[in-house]
Amino acid sequence: MGEAQTILRIAVAIIRDEAGRVLLLRKAGTRAFMQPGGKIEASERPETALRRELEEELCLNVSPSALRHLGAAEAPAANEPDTLVRAEVFAVAQCGPISIGAEIAEAAWVDPGDPIGLELAPLTRDHILQMVREWQKR
Repeated sequence: MGEAQTILRIAVAIIRDEAGRVLLLRKAGTRAFMQPGGKIEASERPETALRRELEEELCLNVSPSALRHLGAAEAPAANEPDTLVRAEVFAVAQCGPISIGAEIAEAAWVDPGDPIGLELAPLTRDHILQMVREWQKR
């Protein structure tokens, strides 16, 4: 496998329900499920980018105090060839009902220990679900 030519900085959210399931999204025109979130613009802080993306994707208005930074992870991008995503990962205290935005084709609440045959983005499959499983052990 060749080296990725582009690094894409993103901020992603881990949103869990009362049963411990994780919210994953599939964007329109794609196949892989991933965390809510998206690109960090050049002048943006990761928290600001994530709050903007959650508003666009899920119609969620998340206060800064509802975000907890869990760390960073890197993986091949699911939808962009020769690209790595470098993600800032945040736990989010859900602030109300979720309403799927126009760019989202599908949402699923997934057991982090058994994602039931969904095609997952590499970041989700290789890092995020493991973070959630470790978090649940605490």
